Amino acid sequence: MANTKSAKKATRKIARRTIVNKARRTRMRSSVREVEAAIASGDAKAAQTALQAAEPALMRAAQNGVLHKSTASRKVSRLTHQIAKLGK
Repeated sequence: MANTKSAKKATRKIARRTIVNKARRTRMRSSVREVEAAIASGDAKAAQTALQAAEPALMRAAQNGVLHKSTASRKVSRLTHQIAKLGK
């Protein structure tokens, strides 16, 4: 348990940030799941549309520190590659 006034404040701040980050992470993961579902169904058009919504969500999450910039870029790249394979 925190003993000092500053440590107690830090604990409160961490709790608030955790809630915000959890919401951001959920939003990001949901958008990625929509893309993956469209890829699984084989609908390239729907998958492309879902990716256009998911890419900003991923990059926003990276910008806000929810995940690393490279991780977000890698996820976008892999999803794009999977959608490209649907077209063939």
